[in-house]
Amino acid sequence: MTVNITFYTKEKCGLCTEAKELLEEIKKEYDIQITEIDIYTNDELLEEYQLMIPVIDVDGERVGFGKIFKLDIISAINGHLNY
Repeated sequence: MTVNITFYTKEKCGLCTEAKELLEEIKKEYDIQITEIDIYTNDELLEEYQLMIPVIDVDGERVGFGKIFKLDIISAINGHLNY
């Protein structure tokens, strides 16, 4: 079962780079599909997430923003895999 991850990001964002590296590590271990969305492509997203970036949703559930932790993402993935 593939778990869908939405990754809200923007250019020139150090925390976003760190989060992307974490997601790539996790992708080696889990069947995940990552959708990366630049908040600057949509005014509503920019307004909603401007101060929170990066933001990670796992199957529609917000699991982290700002400083992202691998364990939080893995816990959310495991939670969705156990449904």
